[in-house]
Amino acid sequence: MSADDGADVTLGSLALGARIGDGGQGEVYDVAGPGRLLYKGYREPGKADGGELAALVALRQGLAPADRERLDREAAWPLCRVVDGGRATGFLMRRAPDSMTWRTSRGEARLTDLSYLLRPPRPAWQAVAQPSPAERFALVVAVLGLFRWLHALGLVVGDVSHANVLWTVRPAPAPYLLDCDGVRMAGRPPVLEQADTPDWHDPLAAAGVATVDSDRYKAALVAGRVLSQDAYVTPGGPLRPLSGVLDDRRADAVRDLWEEASGPRGTRPHLAQWCTALAGRDTIRLMAAEPAPRPVVDRSKFDGPRTRGRITLRK
Repeated sequence: MSADDGADVTLGSLALGARIGDGGQGEVYDVAGPGRLLYKGYREPGKADGGELAALVALRQGLAPADRERLDREAAWPLCRVVDGGRATGFLMRRAPDSMTWRTSRGEARLTDLSYLLRPPRPAWQAVAQPSPAERFALVVAVLGLFRWLHALGLVVGDVSHANVLWTVRPAPAPYLLDCDGVRMAGRPPVLEQADTPDWHDPLAAAGVATVDSDRYKAALVAGRVLSQDAYVTPGGPLRPLSGVLDDRRADAVRDLWEEASGPRGTRPHLAQWCTALAGRDTIRLMAAEPAPRPVVDRSKFDGPRTRGRITLRK
């Protein structure tokens, strides 16, 4: 069997390597063996909802092959739960593409996240390949397209920030979403308490609450900040895209949506409106509605561990 089949694996069966990541809710370790897999272990497994984590695994399993391939290409999605003593301690995921990493002058590997698009290039990270205006535009289109697709699957992205969206322009502009256990099905609880990154929160959302509407606000932050190379600009304030990133028609449409994103809850532009504006056509007014969660997952199927003693990893 392989991690791809979604079955639980035991923590003791994994040969864990070096710790390569450390966040507020967990730590990330390399997993020895083929497959380029990583293990994210929770600091406090008792606070994780194992049933909801299993549901995210099952969602991937239920996708059509082309959709599953896209999810694997654009997101570090949970492949399977890792359990210990009948309790979920974390999950296995794929490593980010090599094209989304760079090395410092000391040879240290770093992830290429959105922070490198939000400020002018600095000598310390000159190894990061900077996008041309056309590539910067294409990255915004790709990120918003990914969020729109996740919404169509009935998901809420939740914690959107500079740190959990990676990107590359080699060989072509492409995004990669991290911290996917923070994504939840609409109408269902998250795996862990909802996280929010400072300077990336929705000012109209209650603390610890993420919705499709707050996703729309945060998507506007991504679009405006990347297009303007400004890490702190927010809807309602002036938006000044970099020269050459938008033509006049797109610039006018984007500024209109940027202003609307500062409006009351339920009035923020849909992701479809952003994608239409960036495509250079007139925006389409849509009724504000939360997408119905799909596919439907029977949570009772995940109440008990479905564990296989050892895991065989494959490329």
